[in-house]
Amino acid sequence: MMNEEIDLYKPLKKFFGFDEFKGLQEEVIKSVLQKKDTFVVMPTGGGKSLCNQLPALMSAGTAIVVSPLIALMKNQVDAIRGISEHRGIAHVLNSSLNKTEVAQVKKDIEDGVTKLLYVAPESLIKEEYVNFLRSQTISFVAIDEAHCISEWGHDFRPEYRNLRTIIKEIDDVAVIGLTATATEKVQEDILKTLGISDAKTFKASFNRPNLFYEVRPKTEDVDKDIIRFVKQHIGKSGIIYCLSRKKVEEIAQVLQVNNLKAVPYHAGLDAKTRVKHQDMFLMEDCDIVVATIAFGMGIDKPDVRFVIHHDIPKSLESYYQETGRAGRDGGEGHCLAFYAYKDIEKLEKFMASKPIAEQEIGHALLQEVVGYAETSISRRKYLLHYFGEEFDEINGLGAALDDNTKNPKQQHEAKNEVVKLLSVVRDTKEKYKAKDTVSTIIGRENAMLSSHRTPSQPFFGIGKEKDANYWTALIRQVLVTGYLRKEIEQYGVLKLTKKGIGFIDNPSSFLMTKDHTYDKDNDNSIITNAKSTSVVIDQKLILLLKDVRKKIAVKLGVPPFVVFQDPSLDDMALKYPVSMEDLSTVHGVGEGKARKYGKEFIKLIAEYVDENDILRPDDLIVKSTGVKSGLKLYIIQNTDRKLPLIDIAKSKGLEMNALIKEMEVIIYSGTKLNIDYSLDDLLDEDQQEEIFDYFMEAETDKIQEALDEFDGDYDEEELRLMRIKFINEVAN
Repeated sequence: MMNEEIDLYKPLKKFFGFDEFKGLQEEVIKSVLQKKDTFVVMPTGGGKSLCNQLPALMSAGTAIVVSPLIALMKNQVDAIRGISEHRGIAHVLNSSLNKTEVAQVKKDIEDGVTKLLYVAPESLIKEEYVNFLRSQTISFVAIDEAHCISEWGHDFRPEYRNLRTIIKEIDDVAVIGLTATATEKVQEDILKTLGISDAKTFKASFNRPNLFYEVRPKTEDVDKDIIRFVKQHIGKSGIIYCLSRKKVEEIAQVLQVNNLKAVPYHAGLDAKTRVKHQDMFLMEDCDIVVATIAFGMGIDKPDVRFVIHHDIPKSLESYYQETGRAGRDGGEGHCLAFYAYKDIEKLEKFMASKPIAEQEIGHALLQEVVGYAETSISRRKYLLHYFGEEFDEINGLGAALDDNTKNPKQQHEAKNEVVKLLSVVRDTKEKYKAKDTVSTIIGRENAMLSSHRTPSQPFFGIGKEKDANYWTALIRQVLVTGYLRKEIEQYGVLKLTKKGIGFIDNPSSFLMTKDHTYDKDNDNSIITNAKSTSVVIDQKLILLLKDVRKKIAVKLGVPPFVVFQDPSLDDMALKYPVSMEDLSTVHGVGEGKARKYGKEFIKLIAEYVDENDILRPDDLIVKSTGVKSGLKLYIIQNTDRKLPLIDIAKSKGLEMNALIKEMEVIIYSGTKLNIDYSLDDLLDEDQQEEIFDYFMEAETDKIQEALDEFDGDYDEEELRLMRIKFINEVAN
C-alpha cells in the first residue's frame, strides 16, 4: 500500500514538465498507485492519458493499457518516448508488428525497461501473449475507451466483453477503466462487465469551456457554407465528419479544388493511404481531414481548431466524442453542425433492418440528437444535462460560447403549460415516453394510448390549443430544468422528480424559449474564442518556433506536438527562454524534453532576442499551396485523352452542369484545360470565333450578359464551355 501523501509533483515536473495537475488527475493517480480498482469518466482533453502514464512510470513492472485503436497507441507511445532516453519505455503489441519487433518488445519487458505496453483487445486474448505476460511483473491494467464495452456505447467490440477473464488469467492486479463519454446506463454496464462494481469512481465535468457549439440549417449550399467557414480559418487544423464514404470523397475534392489543404479518410481507403493521410494531418502537411467516424478516436492532435459535422451523428455520445477532438490544448475550438430533419429520417431508415431492441435504442438516441439540434436553450446546458451534469448558463465556464446564448430567442411565460404537462405525466401513471405524452396532451389517438384507455380520460386533449412541436420543445426544457427525468431501464419513459411534484403543488415562473425553425443563418455567428491570447504573444516568434518544431519532427518522424505542444510554444513566446534553466520554467517542458529538444529552440530565441526585430503579425504572410484533388486530376487527364465530356461526368456521377462548374474552378485557378475536341463537335468554326470575339471585347465574363447579347443563338452550356476555352487560351 502506498502512502497517500506521496509527492506526485516532482515526477509530474520531471517526466511531463507540468507544475500542476488538471482537474481530478491527482486523486485518480493516487487511487491507481494504491492498487485500487478505479473508474474514470473524463472528457476528451481532460487529461485521461496522464492518469495511467504517470503511475506506470512511478511503479515497478509494466502497465498494460488496452486500447481499441492502433493509431491512438502509436501517438501515446511516441509521446512517452519523447520524454525518455529509452526507446523501450513504451511499446505497442498489436497486429502491425512483425516477429522481430515482437521479440524486441518481449525483451524490453523482461529487462524491466518497458513501463507502458499498449495492447489491442484482439491481441491481448492471444494465448502466446497471455502466457508471456503471466510470467512478468504487471503494475496494473488500464482499459482505455471503456465505453466500447457497452452495447449502448457507439463502438461495440465483442473482445471488450471478455477482458475481465483475460486480466484474471494474467495477474490479479488493479483494473483502471477510462472513458471520455458515458451516460449512466453505459457506466453501469462498464463496471458490471469489468467486474469492478466497487471501483473508486471519478467523474470529471463534461464541460469543455473553450469549445463554441453551433448548429446551422443544412441547405443545398452546404458545401459552399463549409468552404466559406474553412476559408475564415485558413491555416488552422480541422476535421469534417460525414456519414458516408462517398460524401467524404466529394467534400475533400471540393475543398482541394478550392485550394484548401484537405485529405479524405474512411475505411474504404487502403491501410497505407489511411496512415499516410493521418500522418499528413498530424505533421501539419494538410490542414483538414474529411472523414467518416472511422477517424478521430485515434487522433491525439491537441490543436484542432474546428470540427464540422456535415451530417448530424447518430447519438449525442458520438457528437460529444467527435467535437471533443477540438481545442484539446485549451485553445479555441469551434464545433459546427449542419442539421436537417431529413437526415434523421435517413438514419431511421438505415435502422429498419436491425433487431427491434436495437431499433428502440437507436430511435431513443436519435431523438436526443434532434432535441440538441432544435433546442434554443444553451446547447452546453442541454449537452451536459444529457451526461447527468447540471450547468449554470449564466455564470458557468464557457457560458456564452454557443450560438443560442450568443443570439438568444424570445422567451414567454409557460407556467400554466408546465403544470398541464407535469399533471398529464402524473395522471397517466408515468408510463409514456415523450411522443405519447404529447399525443395525450393534444388529443391525438394511437394504439398505445387506446390500450391504456387514455382517450376516455378528462385530461386527454388538455393542451390541444398548441401544436405537437410546442409540447415537444417544452418537454425538452422541463427535462433540462429537472422537473422530469427519463427512466434509465425503460429508456425514454418520462418520470416526475421531487422538484416536479413540488412545481404542480406550488407553480412558479417558467420562461420557455421557442425551438428553432431553421431559417438560413448568416456567417455573423462565427466567433473566435474569448481565451485567445494573440495580443500578448509574439506571433512572429511563434511562426519561427513552429518551423524549428516542424524540422525536428520531420527529422525524427514524429508529429510536431510530440516535440512541444502549442501551449509550450506560446509560453516561450511570452518568456523568451535563452538557457536550459529558463526553458525548464516553460509550461509542459520537463527535464527529458529540455535535454532532448531544447537546444535549437534556445539558440533561435537567443538570436531573435539579440536582433530584437519584432514585427507585427500583420506583416507576416504565409503562403499556402492547394492540394490537387483527385477529381481535378481526373478531369485534366481525361480531357487530355479527349474523352467525351458526358462520359467524364457520368463516370463521376455528375450532372453536366456540375462537371462544367468543376472545369471552371480548374481553369480559373490557372491550370490549363483543353476542351477544343468537345467544342468542335458542338459548334462550327465561325460560331466559336463569334463567341470568342465576344469574350475578348466584353467588360465582364458573366454568362447572363452573354445570353442577353446573343439573344437565344446559343444556350448556357455552349457559352460556358466557350468561356473555358477563352480563359484557357488567353488567361492561362
